[in-house]
Amino acid sequence: MNATPPSLPDRERSALADLLDELGPDAPTCCAGWTTAHLAAHLAVRDRRPDALPGYGLEMLPGGQRLAGWSHRLEDRLRTSTPYAEVVRQVRTGPPSWSPMALPAAAKAFNVAEFAIHHEDVRRAQPGWEPRRLSREEQDQLWSGMALHARRAAGRRGLALRRSDVAGVERRLGAGGRTVTGEPLELMLWVSGRRDVARVEVAVS
Repeated sequence: MNATPPSLPDRERSALADLLDELGPDAPTCCAGWTTAHLAAHLAVRDRRPDALPGYGLEMLPGGQRLAGWSHRLEDRLRTSTPYAEVVRQVRTGPPSWSPMALPAAAKAFNVAEFAIHHEDVRRAQPGWEPRRLSREEQDQLWSGMALHARRAAGRRGLALRRSDVAGVERRLGAGGRTVTGEPLELMLWVSGRRDVARVEVAVS
């Protein structure tokens, strides 16, 4: 019987762990103020500390700063107390079976964007990077997985995301605002705030 091929998030996780190992703990990333050591600790804590999960993405909600502060303290504690190679090993092996992030529904909902974005955070902070060529199936999964980031990016001004690799495919949130055109990976980077490295075209209506 043929083994089930790894999912897109699992492939991105593995490739990111390889890159983290290759670059070491002090390489830059596209996350402001974060080295590869910071990013590795973030991913390991996300997988293994359920008490950190409420602090991710909730900074703007009431009490969100306190929750986010706790998550960041857990990351700093792991980063400063555990050898980098061990933290990367934890990233590579993924969440233990008891972690909420090991649930298939959670992995499908959150890990496609998480690992694709953070893989590019490391890749695109290095000299001489070039965009990757992804398959149509991979781009389709990224397109489906960016809804949360897209809603945040739209805010009250409205936003239209338009695929450049498939004619006539667009997602509009609200009226007016900007139209951003690119491949799904590039659009995902743009809506998640990586606008300096996202290769997209932006038009304001």
